[in-house]
Amino acid sequence: MATELNTRMMARALQLARRGQYSCMPNPHVGCVLERDGAVIGEGFTQPAGGNHAEVQALAEAGDASGATAYVTLEPCSHIGKTGPCADALITAGVSRVFAAIEDPNPLVAGNGLDKLRAAGIEVEVGLLEADARKVIPGFISRMTGGRGRVRAKLAMSLDGRTAMASGESQWITGPAARADVQRLRAMSCAVITGIGTVLSDDCSLTVRAAELGLPVAEAELASLNQPLRVVLDSNLQTPASAAILDGAAPTLICHDEKLDASTAIVASGVDRLALGGDENGLNLAQLIDYLSARQSNEILVECGPRLAGAFVREGLLDELIVYMAPVLMGSAARPLLDLPLEAMAQKIPLQIEDMRKVGDDWRMTAIPQY
Repeated sequence: MATELNTRMMARALQLARRGQYSCMPNPHVGCVLERDGAVIGEGFTQPAGGNHAEVQALAEAGDASGATAYVTLEPCSHIGKTGPCADALITAGVSRVFAAIEDPNPLVAGNGLDKLRAAGIEVEVGLLEADARKVIPGFISRMTGGRGRVRAKLAMSLDGRTAMASGESQWITGPAARADVQRLRAMSCAVITGIGTVLSDDCSLTVRAAELGLPVAEAELASLNQPLRVVLDSNLQTPASAAILDGAAPTLICHDEKLDASTAIVASGVDRLALGGDENGLNLAQLIDYLSARQSNEILVECGPRLAGAFVREGLLDELIVYMAPVLMGSAARPLLDLPLEAMAQKIPLQIEDMRKVGDDWRMTAIPQY
């Protein structure tokens, strides 16, 4: 039975885990606390890929961890990847007890780390604050259990549900606080998807910019070093050579109709290219998500206009909608939030509102479609 101390220590480990959410992709961000006689002797969180895992960071800070209790938000790994097994590190350090919030859904681990700890005589308890821990790494869990990362769409609208003027003008609907929040969403993502329409109208760069994150300087700089993959859906290869998306500031993937060859400008840019199947409605989005998930994309963010956003909803591929609403009216001639031509009430798509909060002068709503 977990005590108040145990719960408090795991809650601290969950706080630490979130410190890695902008920088350790594609690894899950994990937190670890080492406690002995009621006092914290070491803390850690997952470092950028190839760096120390949370447990190793905490052990290094503790120095001597013999007899300590470890609180880890995810089962310690038992396999050799870019680093050694964390289960082995805890055994070598002489910890006496381990609380793990979640058993690792990664088939390479899947209870093996816990079994290794038990075989070494370490007391193991699983499930403390499990529900909270699952909310920290939903994309990783989704990819490991269902084969696909979590797909979220970010949209900005006026109070009357409009996203751009009829001319296409859309900068800026929301204020600076909301735009900084979007930067953090982008920094949490392994891949950011947009459409050629957005590229042509906004010349977007889709990069993570340290100065705009609103994070402590060191954390912001670390986040900006791990740029998400920029993905452009460009069926007919219209991306111009001068587009910011081809500037080399972040890895980029141009997706086009499989019946077309890449243009000279796109080939010369050196970006990755992906030929996708499609029909009159556009490229095969499910095929794209499968491809990105195979590239270890745990969190996939869609930043686009109403047509592509509507297509993701129609195909049931969106796990979450994040809508920023500005206190302005843009009028009935302006463009809608989604291109989703439903004709009867029976076709409406229910949404489960998960969160609603004020961000600067705007409101952010997080909703889960109930397909």
